[in-house]
Amino acid sequence: MQQGFHYPLIYKFAAMNIAILGNGKMGKRISELATKRGHTIIAISSSETPANTLDLSTADVAIDFSTPTTAFDNISHAINSGIPVISGTTAWLSKLQEAKDLCLQKEGAFLYASNFSLGVNIFFELNKKLAELMKEHNYVSKIHEIHHKQKLDSPSGTAITIAEQMESILNTKSPITADRLEKVPGTHEITYSSEVDKIAIKHTAKNRDGFAMGAIIAAEWIIGNKGVFSIKDVLEQ
Repeated sequence: MQQGFHYPLIYKFAAMNIAILGNGKMGKRISELATKRGHTIIAISSSETPANTLDLSTADVAIDFSTPTTAFDNISHAINSGIPVISGTTAWLSKLQEAKDLCLQKEGAFLYASNFSLGVNIFFELNKKLAELMKEHNYVSKIHEIHHKQKLDSPSGTAITIAEQMESILNTKSPITADRLEKVPGTHEITYSSEVDKIAIKHTAKNRDGFAMGAIIAAEWIIGNKGVFSIKDVLEQ
């Protein structure tokens, strides 16, 4: 079978008990969609109920969309509890390697992604191919992202991922600019400009459902696996 990026929306999975670590807009939407998909939410952490106070003994998996200051503790608590954990929280990555090391030490399962959207991950691959084409030509690359005003990190984790991918190909850093506006789930635009023309590609999220469903499917996928994973492991099966 040819490999490629796809979400198996018709997916063979068993109903799971899920712990939601972080009860913001993403956590709430994940809870709603997971319940519709046949899963049970057995615990939810929040600022009033920190994750390390939750009993995760009946959870099959934990999904973390919390805050930069709580993500590492949330992930560590799940791993120490023997629970696979999916995380989409950004701006805590100075401790990402520590979380990976803990997972391997405990022989657990951990998957981090800056973005769980199928469309965004296709966008990543499209831009990597475009960057390969542009690297021998005299174009200047830039990244611009827009999110809602409640987003805690700027630039976004997705924009940083794009910049890192481009730097590995172009051997130069692409500047990132960011705007925070009302009711914008997420927009990312990459431009390549020369003295005579400009090429641009853009991904615009219409709502949070693509991110939420991607995280749920990653949680379904990780059951029974051990080790440290990325979203590509889910998408390239």
